[in-house]
Amino acid sequence: MTLFLISIAVLAFIYFATVHPKLGKNPSGKRLNRISASSNYRNNVFQNQSTTEVLIKGVSTVTIFKEYFGRPSSTKPPKPIPSVKTDLKNLSSENPTIVWFGHSSYLIKSKNLNILIDPVMEGQAAPLKMFGKPFAGSDVYSIEDLPSIDLVLLTHDHYDHLHYESIKKLASSANHFVTSLGVGEHLESWGVTPEKITELDWWESTLLTNEIELTATPARHFSGRTFTRGKTLWSSFVLKIHGHQLFLGGDSGYDSHFKEIGKRFGSFDIALLECGQYGKNWPYIHMLPEETVMAAQELNSKILMPVHWAKFELSLHAWDEPINRVSRYAIEKKMPITTPLIGEPVVLNAHYPNKKWWENI
Repeated sequence: MTLFLISIAVLAFIYFATVHPKLGKNPSGKRLNRISASSNYRNNVFQNQSTTEVLIKGVSTVTIFKEYFGRPSSTKPPKPIPSVKTDLKNLSSENPTIVWFGHSSYLIKSKNLNILIDPVMEGQAAPLKMFGKPFAGSDVYSIEDLPSIDLVLLTHDHYDHLHYESIKKLASSANHFVTSLGVGEHLESWGVTPEKITELDWWESTLLTNEIELTATPARHFSGRTFTRGKTLWSSFVLKIHGHQLFLGGDSGYDSHFKEIGKRFGSFDIALLECGQYGKNWPYIHMLPEETVMAAQELNSKILMPVHWAKFELSLHAWDEPINRVSRYAIEKKMPITTPLIGEPVVLNAHYPNKKWWENI
């Protein structure tokens, strides 16, 4: 039965991949020429700084599908995820304020500027509806709840970070899009005009105003919305905004780049780092929770905000295992941590929610 379901899923994906715009497009023309000149692009694909296998040797896609279909019930919360319904259009704070929407989607408001990161709003984090459905209670914010968006920041092109339906709604209303090199091809195919798009290679920066600068920094991951990988870049980002410095981690396995970024930028007011969706079969592309704490320390961050959990069932661990492990290790290593509910504002230098709300589910 499992093999039958796997076969159906693979056939459905192959059919879907040939006809649906949700898959996006691989870079071509002038964009591909720019990519080809990147030192991070070799043998016709983007490369990590360290040799990185997506899956460990001996593990096949069929094995992954079989394990996923046989996953334990603990990968989903037994009750709906709680949340706070914040009036996003009337947020007010002189200091940068972060509102998390679950997984790796969040809004940063600083003074009169609104930045939206990796928005996956109102829908699943996969091309097919049978996969990547949000947990009950976690999908409470829509594009319509958002204030006017000055900037959409997209770390890479995976479905749980680059959401077709959300981008289609934001294409005309958001003022600008900043993303990793090559991802602009997807955006243009979905209706974002080229003059709105800025694509960055690692260590490249763009100055949005005199007080706002974004720099793309390395991450250890991969890209691709079909079976073809590495045609677009994956990045973390450093955001300098109104005298503050934030590290926006995207997806990344643990490696030496965190220490390198920490040395280059000195310190961070907050680091938003993934702590979930790790697995024994893909140890190099997602961090273990303990590595998340280590990365925050190597970045010289004042506080850690763990993300990439509490919304989607994309691995085999218990849904709350990532936050339990990262919280315990943060205490052991004396790393300050903030753990907001979905929708609960985090205000730099003023308000860092830290209740263990997940223990009541």
